[in-house]
Amino acid sequence: MNVVIIGIGLIGGSFAKDVKLLYPEANILGIDTNELHVKEALELGIIEEQGNYESLASADIVLISIPVNALVLELPKILDAVGDDTVVIDAGSTKRLICKSISDHPKRRNFMACHPIAGTEFSGPSAAINGLYEGKTNIICEVEKTAFILQEKALEIFQKLKMRLRYMNPDAHDKHIAYVSHLSHISSFMLGKTVIEKEKNERDIFDMAGSGFESTVRLAKSSPDMWTPIFEQNKENVIETLEEYIQNLETFKQLLLNNDFENVHKEMNNTNKIKQILKGIPLTKK
Repeated sequence: MNVVIIGIGLIGGSFAKDVKLLYPEANILGIDTNELHVKEALELGIIEEQGNYESLASADIVLISIPVNALVLELPKILDAVGDDTVVIDAGSTKRLICKSISDHPKRRNFMACHPIAGTEFSGPSAAINGLYEGKTNIICEVEKTAFILQEKALEIFQKLKMRLRYMNPDAHDKHIAYVSHLSHISSFMLGKTVIEKEKNERDIFDMAGSGFESTVRLAKSSPDMWTPIFEQNKENVIETLEEYIQNLETFKQLLLNNDFENVHKEMNNTNKIKQILKGIPLTKK
């Protein structure tokens, strides 16, 4: 099996590590615009060798894990270069523009639009870990546009990675993911910003920050290079979620101003049902 990873960071690198365990005979090549990432991936044994777009013609599987703005531009070129039996999988956190970018491409049948809901706040090849995808949901969009035999090839790997699968259209994906992922990252970034601006002494932040603060602000460690294009591509949905979130914050603030702690308790108690909704979601360990 020939596997090409385009973007050898957390997502691509973790995929490469697991594929190597599942298919020891696999030959894994890596492509990255950051030469240091390529060098690091080679040193860590994540990839066997550096590849290029000419390598795509003989690939069985291509995984693209690059920022979504670059993905929209590069995906048509990648499909131009792949062979007829190659399945191309992406890991983009938006789907509408990505699917639209290759909707009329002659090799649209070779592409499976995916979004694995997996990751940590870390980036780069050294962040790659085994088992990142186990128990995680992989959202697949427009599966009917992927050739059936190539679907089978990709689904076999997802099954061996022990992923849960959901099927969704691109618009629905972008709307839902704005609530459960994109808003979480904005909240984390802005909480971190608020604390940094208010607490000028970094030692105070470190000494007094408990596990609650650390877990809430964890996503603020994520790469702005990756997340800015996500917010740009999903701007309308993100703004809608922000408006609702801000309204909830304003309501909570007003309850405090009114000394209405009965409803403060009620608001939090009603939200406690999130514990049951999220029960069973596996935590990723670094």
